[in-house]
Amino acid sequence: MLQIGRKNQLKVLKILSLGAFLDAEDQGEVLLPAREMPANCKVGDTIDVFISFDSEDRLVATTTMPIAMVGEFALLKVVAVEKVGAFLDWGLSKNLFLPFAEQSRRLTVGQEIIVYIYLDKSGRISASMRLERNIDKNTDEYQENQKVELLIIGHTDLGYKAIIEGRHIGVLYKNEVFQKLEYGDFVTGYVKKIRTDGKLDLTLQKPDGTDVEDIANRILKALDAHQGFIPVNDKTPASEIYRLFGVSKKKYKIALGGLYKKRIIRVDDDGIRRVDYL
Repeated sequence: MLQIGRKNQLKVLKILSLGAFLDAEDQGEVLLPAREMPANCKVGDTIDVFISFDSEDRLVATTTMPIAMVGEFALLKVVAVEKVGAFLDWGLSKNLFLPFAEQSRRLTVGQEIIVYIYLDKSGRISASMRLERNIDKNTDEYQENQKVELLIIGHTDLGYKAIIEGRHIGVLYKNEVFQKLEYGDFVTGYVKKIRTDGKLDLTLQKPDGTDVEDIANRILKALDAHQGFIPVNDKTPASEIYRLFGVSKKKYKIALGGLYKKRIIRVDDDGIRRVDYL
């Protein structure tokens, strides 16, 4: 079955001066314009194409893939604002329509916004800023400590909301975030906790402790690079520790304690020293 707004693999039925006509199954035939045809294209070939609508609302195929497809979230730029809605650049010659009713705030040209791409009631490809209405609420596929890709979509009193793997929404709590995050940022995170209601708590640090040895090695490398001393200890602010080592203060202190117990370092009021440099 033809998937509008998605990538399809379609067979070439015939080639005319206009381009290649592809087997669109339940939709009959769809044109792949001549300028889009692959080199040496011939009848019987199977081609990867994206299916959308042209300026006259006719189905058309293209070998150019958009930034995102139906069923996906994306960060897109506003290229026009009109009374009926806005138009977004999604990488195709025909811009993506964002209806006025699907906007959550006033928009301006040049602004980048996060939207969900969907098919409206008439089957047309559209965008929506109402993200939480379009998330998948079934989070059974996740496990605690699982590595996930995140898209930052907003900031609240608790912390940051993020789309997880392009499908779900979770929260990064602000007291556990030690780096600057902006709307539209893509970051790697981990599932910290799966709540009884199915919602997900996230973290930017590996929550299972398996990277403590790696953190210890980073501390030792920093010491070696500065003749065995760095002005950082267990009283250093968490933001500075994250800037230097990319980890939370809690993880840093665990790694520091391990090095201290092994008598590799000495912790002083002004910083830490590597014992074999003394």
